[in-house]
Amino acid sequence: MDKEKLDEEFEKLWNETPASHSDKIKEASWGKFHSKTFTRKKKKFKPWRYYAAAAVLLFVLVGTGIYFTNDSAAGAIVLSENVIENTTLKIKHVVLPDSSKVELSPNSKISYGNNFALNRKIEIVGEAYFQVKKDKQHPFQVFCNETTTTVLGTCFTVKGFQKKEVTVELFEGSVQMNVKGQDQNWVLKPGQKFTYGNQTASVAEFSRFIDFDNEKLTVVSTYIEENYGYKVTLPKEYKDQKITIRINRKEDLKIIVQLISEMYNLNFEINEDLKQITFQ
Repeated sequence: MDKEKLDEEFEKLWNETPASHSDKIKEASWGKFHSKTFTRKKKKFKPWRYYAAAAVLLFVLVGTGIYFTNDSAAGAIVLSENVIENTTLKIKHVVLPDSSKVELSPNSKISYGNNFALNRKIEIVGEAYFQVKKDKQHPFQVFCNETTTTVLGTCFTVKGFQKKEVTVELFEGSVQMNVKGQDQNWVLKPGQKFTYGNQTASVAEFSRFIDFDNEKLTVVSTYIEENYGYKVTLPKEYKDQKITIRINRKEDLKIIVQLISEMYNLNFEINEDLKQITFQ
């Protein structure tokens, strides 16, 4: 076929109006195509797969210490599998299995179960500051005497020695307080303190900050040493320098050091082994 005839045929096909089909024909055609293309074969039931899955599930439940039995006590979560105690005179820093952080005060201890990542429940005797990693699927609970502090992710302190009152101070986020045997709960906001003792609960305000008003830098250095356990070394010419600053009482140490460094144009070095901060 020469080029002229080829062009004529092409133009004829281009201008041709396609045949129109009814909706009924279209639906029938699509149904036929779908049945051939997407038909799934029914799988035969294999009992061994059922029993294997059941065996795996049982193994997982036993491994996490959770058993479904008629004995209600069998499902209790054991919190005494891991015990960390601070017998020193300085704050002990602890990183929990879920990456939450605890500053454990002297003469205090915490305990939790082996399955902590799934059941974030921890018991405390004494005093500790918690920085909880956020995990909406697994609430974080702290048990102290007859109180339970429930959080998702926040910063707070819990103080409660045996047979004494319990206090919870909230620095960030929110927490819910519950007392054993009571239906009422208390939701705290930052700057609020919950106190429970002699079967009485109360909520009051407290100061989350400490103010240094025209104080010497050495005063701030002493504060850092007493509250963070790091010795601070300043150049001689800066020891009498005055500073006015407000610090969150549970502020991260590195933020405080960075702030002082920028205010006075000083370099700094933190020696974790010696627990020492050097400005120069």
